[in-house]
Amino acid sequence: MTFVSHARDFAGRPVVDVPAEGPLPSMDAPVSWRFDVWHYDGTDDEGLSEEFREAFDQFVAQAGPSVESLVVGSWGYAAFHPAPIAQLCAAAPRLPALRALFLGDITSEECEVSWMKVGDVSPLLEAYPALEVLRVRGGEDFGFSPVRHARLRELVVESGGLSRAFVAAVLDSDLPALTDLELWLGTPDYGGDADVADLAPLLAGERFPALRRLGLRNAEIADDLAEALSAAPVVRRLERLDLSLGTLGDRGAAALLAGQPLGHLAELDLHHHYLSVEMAEAAVAALPGVRVDVSDPREPDEDDGESYRYTAVSE
Repeated sequence: MTFVSHARDFAGRPVVDVPAEGPLPSMDAPVSWRFDVWHYDGTDDEGLSEEFREAFDQFVAQAGPSVESLVVGSWGYAAFHPAPIAQLCAAAPRLPALRALFLGDITSEECEVSWMKVGDVSPLLEAYPALEVLRVRGGEDFGFSPVRHARLRELVVESGGLSRAFVAAVLDSDLPALTDLELWLGTPDYGGDADVADLAPLLAGERFPALRRLGLRNAEIADDLAEALSAAPVVRRLERLDLSLGTLGDRGAAALLAGQPLGHLAELDLHHHYLSVEMAEAAVAALPGVRVDVSDPREPDEDDGESYRYTAVSE
């Protein structure tokens, strides 16, 4: 599976497309505006998309002061054109109300996630000190630098493979208000070389004192993560734990259930998993007061005596 549709909601608001021409439609309630300019002219020009730059400048001139939540889709053809991070940063004074930003709402038909040229996304946090929600998606040339941000509550990083350098930079950041962290760790085939040891400061509860929801999603190392979380101090202060979209099997689930108590959780999300029927039922039965999601069971592929599990986003 890859990304097959655009976001329908973001930051607690429905997503509404910015029209190609004319004013924004009137809305009865707050929305997240979605802006994109997809084009591919058959060349391999790797410069910034001039079409996107001009159209985005017009959008900001028209509606900038009123935009509170923004979803950025295609910026040309994302495999060739790098993400307009510098342009978004430069537009910050004209987007004074922006509190939520999603960069990279791009389907696999528009560009595979592993091909998306994004770059270092941390300058967005430096440019928008009042930002509360940042969601980013990327693959090629996807980076992060340690940053301090006083107001960010939610950080979501979606990828088919997240590097240990990216993970380390996130964990080295000072984010005192962060309550929700979601990292899509992916597979080594797509640069996902982060392992449990790289997450040690997070699992030990040393980072992000306000954290209440942790998602370690789309992970090929889901069993190893579950084993580590079975005794990780950070779990004690979580309300929601998310190991979905990965390759979780009976080994990881058994360790998680046999470890520290999980009854304080409001939600344990394991959907898209490789659990046996018996283990899935045991997980639900063991936590009667917790919403345990064991939907979307998967079956391993068998080939020449080898068994293969796949993360949800792996192309």
